[in-house]
Amino acid sequence: MTKAVEFFYDFTSPTAYLAWRRLPDILARTGATLRYRPMFLGGVMQTTGNRPPGTLPQKGKWMAADLQRWAKKFNTPYQLNPHFPMMTLMVQRAAQEWVDRPNFEKYLAAIFTAAWQDQKNIGDKTVLAEVLTGAGLSADDFFAAAENPANKEKLKAVTDEAVARGVFGAPTFFVQTPDGEEMHFGQDRLDFVEDALSRF
Repeated sequence: MTKAVEFFYDFTSPTAYLAWRRLPDILARTGATLRYRPMFLGGVMQTTGNRPPGTLPQKGKWMAADLQRWAKKFNTPYQLNPHFPMMTLMVQRAAQEWVDRPNFEKYLAAIFTAAWQDQKNIGDKTVLAEVLTGAGLSADDFFAAAENPANKEKLKAVTDEAVARGVFGAPTFFVQTPDGEEMHFGQDRLDFVEDALSRF
């Protein structure tokens, strides 16, 4: 059995960003591989009836402070983005085409850093062009991928698959274990992800 974890994420999620920063150490400790599954969180939320934490002011205030605590705990650079929640259809559609490219990690780093360190609006085309160019990536290739109908369909298919498998938010992880598939939701459940990967 291949030791691997699926990572369903959307760049608009600060908890997905915190998880992404922690995953390399977990993979190194467990010898597991990572499969990125970019989905559209807005579609997941709408289909499942889930609501963003900020729709309840008390929870939104608590979560803002909690995110800072988690970032500090793992020494992760993090800034609340004033543009949150950001429209991520473009970056998630492009990810469908780029996910298997050698420079995908560079793309991930550029977008996650722009969103959750540099407080950029990653839903804005002008901002995205600057971010991508600054990272040594082609803005023209990005926008072509984002508008490619095939990538739009891929994003819809991955989002539908996520919901069908029980996903209701981001980040969500799936680990195939000798006892069957385990789903874990939230960056604060990565200890359970590591435990699952360590069982075989």
